[in-house]
Amino acid sequence: MFKMSFLGVFLVMGFGIFLLPGHAGALDLYVAGNGNDAWSGRVATPGKGKKDGPFATLQRAREEIRAFKKVAAGKGWPKEGVKVVLAGGSYALAKTFELGKKDSGTVESGIVYQAAKGETVILTGGKGLVGFVKVDDAEVLKRLMPEARGKVLQADLKANEVGNFGVADRGGIELFYKNKAMTLARWPNEGFVKLVDVAGNQPIDVRGTKGDKSGKLIYEGERPSRWLEEKDPWLHGYWFWDWADSRQAIESIDVAKHQFALKSPQHGYGYRKGQWYYGMNLLSELDIPGEWYVDREKGILYFWPPSDLAEGDAVVSVLQTLVSLKNVENVSFRGLQFEMTRGTAIKITGGRNVLVAGCGISNVGNYGVAVSGGEKHRVLGCDLHGLGNGGITISGGDRKTLTAAGHEASNNHIHDYGRWVRMYSPGVAVSGVGNRVANNLIYDAPHQAISFSGNDHLIEFNEIHDVCLESNDAGAIYAGRDWSMCGTVIRHNYLYDITGFEDRGSVGVYLDDLFGGTEISGNIFHNVTRAAFIGGGRNVTVSNNIFVDCDKALHIDARGMGWASASVASTMKLRLDAMPINSDLWKKRYPQLSGLWADEPAAPKGNLIVRNLFHGEKWDDIHPSARPYVKLENNLVGQDLHFADMAKKNFQLQADSPAWKIGFKKIPTEKIGLVKDEHRALLNR
Repeated sequence: MFKMSFLGVFLVMGFGIFLLPGHAGALDLYVAGNGNDAWSGRVATPGKGKKDGPFATLQRAREEIRAFKKVAAGKGWPKEGVKVVLAGGSYALAKTFELGKKDSGTVESGIVYQAAKGETVILTGGKGLVGFVKVDDAEVLKRLMPEARGKVLQADLKANEVGNFGVADRGGIELFYKNKAMTLARWPNEGFVKLVDVAGNQPIDVRGTKGDKSGKLIYEGERPSRWLEEKDPWLHGYWFWDWADSRQAIESIDVAKHQFALKSPQHGYGYRKGQWYYGMNLLSELDIPGEWYVDREKGILYFWPPSDLAEGDAVVSVLQTLVSLKNVENVSFRGLQFEMTRGTAIKITGGRNVLVAGCGISNVGNYGVAVSGGEKHRVLGCDLHGLGNGGITISGGDRKTLTAAGHEASNNHIHDYGRWVRMYSPGVAVSGVGNRVANNLIYDAPHQAISFSGNDHLIEFNEIHDVCLESNDAGAIYAGRDWSMCGTVIRHNYLYDITGFEDRGSVGVYLDDLFGGTEISGNIFHNVTRAAFIGGGRNVTVSNNIFVDCDKALHIDARGMGWASASVASTMKLRLDAMPINSDLWKKRYPQLSGLWADEPAAPKGNLIVRNLFHGEKWDDIHPSARPYVKLENNLVGQDLHFADMAKKNFQLQADSPAWKIGFKKIPTEKIGLVKDEHRALLNR
C-alpha cells in the first residue's frame, strides 16, 4: 500500500478527501465551464452543494494526471487508460496548453483528451470584443467612403485587454465574426488589378521574361490617391512569376506619375508589367460589410459588421498556439474543435504515437497541425478549413539511414486554406522518410494540395480538385530539385478540375526541376493541364493511369540539358552528395543513384510510361530532346476506352474495354476519398 501523502492514495483538499481510483481500472477526469480547479475532477457535473465536480481547466487536469502517475509509480498504469472528458462549451485558453514527456501515456493505456459524447467542445485562442460604438471621429469619417459612414463601428482593443497587434502582412491580429474570418480592408474588394508597367532602373531578363527589381510600379486610375493618408498601406501581388507572391509595404505614392514606390526589401524575383495585385490594410477602403482595419498607433479596431453585432460575436485572435506537445507518447485528442489562433493550432515535436482524431480546426493564422520529428503520429478524420497557411505538415524519419517515421495524415477534409501565405502552403506537406498521406479530400486553395520531399512516402486514395486557383506553373501534388529523394509512390488518387489561374495552366503531379525516382500509378486525372509532369528528372514510372480531357496530359522535358543546366553541377550534385548513396543500404534501395553522376546526369533517363489510357485531343508533350530517353509501352491513345458512364464522371472501365488487353489493372475507385470511420464520426456526431 502507498504511504499517505498529498500524492498518495488520498488527496486531501480543503473541502474533503477523495479516493484515487485503483490502478487496475480507468481514471476519468472531467473539465467543464462551470467547474472549479479546487474540486476533484472525478465528477462530470457539480453536486447540489457545489462541494465537488469537474475541473475548470485543462491545466488542472494535466496536473492531476501527473500526481496520479507519481502515486501509481511501480504499481501499474490503469488498464483502461486515462480520459479527460470536456463538457460542451467554448474554452478560451489564456496560454498554450503544453504537454511534455512526463505527460505521456503507455502503449497499452494511453491518455485521451476528448469531448463529452454528443457535445461540441471548442478550444479557442480568441478574445471576444465588447464596447463597439459608431465612429464619430470627423477625420476618420472623412477618410471613409460615404456609404460606410454610420455603418463602421470601432472598439478599443486596449480596453479589451488586447495590446499585441502583430504586423499587417501576416501573423498578426485577425478578426472573426460568426466564426468566419473577416476581410482586412482592401481594394478592389475582390480579385486583382494589373500593373500597367514597371518604372525602375534595375532591369532583369529571365530567359526572355523581362521586368525590373527597383520596386517602382505604374498603376492605372485614380483610386490610390485615396491612400495618401494611410498609416501602413500594403500591396499584395504576384509580381514576376505566377507562383511567387508577396506583400510589400508602400513607401510613397506619386499621384501625378501614377506610381507606387515600395519599401525595402523588394520582392526577390522583381516586378513586371501585367502582373496582378491589390491594395490592403487601408482604412479608406473599409467600404463593404465584413471588412475591418486596426489603427496600430491608437489601438482601435474598425469594423463594418455583416449583420447586427447582437447576432454574433466579434472575436480577435490572441493566442499563438493552442496545444503544444514535446516528446510526448501515447496521447490522443478526439472530437475537439480548435479555433482562432495567430499561429499553428496544434504542434507536435518529437515523441511517439500522438493521435489527433475527429477534430475540427478552423480560423487559424498558420497551419492546423504541425508534426516535427518523432514516430507514428497521426492526424485522422479531421476537418480543417479557414487556415492562414496550409492544413497539416508532417515531417519525420532519418534520411541517411532511411529510417521511416510512420506518420500519417489520413481521411481529413481540408479546404479554404492559404489565407495569408498563398503559395507553398499545401493542404498536406510531407517530408522525411516513410510517411503516409491517404484518403484526404482537398480543394479550394490558391496553390498546392500536397507537397512532398524526402523518401519512401505513400500518397494514395486522395481526392483533389479546384486547387492552384491563384497560380500557374504550379502543381496539385508537387516536389522538386533533388535526385536523392527517391521511393515515393503516388497511386490511386483522383485529381480533377485543376487548370490554374484564369485557366492558363497548372499541373496534376509536378516533379519539378530534375526531380525523379517516383512512381505515379493507378491515378485518375480529369480536366487537369499537364496531368503528369516530369521536369527533366530521371527514373520516373508513370503507369496504369487514366487521363481524361487533360491538355498535354503527359509532359517530359530535358531542361537539365538546356536552360536548367547550371543547376546540375550545383544544386543537384550537392544534394546528391549529401546522402550516402554509395552505402550498401542506399545501393540496395536505390541502385540507380550510385552511378548517376557518371551516366549523363543532365539527361532525363530511365523514365517509363506504360499501360496508361489517354482520352482527349492532346496527350503527348514530350520535348524532342527528351524523347530518345523515354520508354513508352502499351499506352492507349485515341481509342474508345468504354468508360462505365463518362457523362457522370464514372471512369471505371466496362468489361469490353480494350484496356484489359494491354494488362491494365482496375483502379479501386471505391477506396478513394473520405471514409466514414470512427474518427470522422467523432467530428460529425
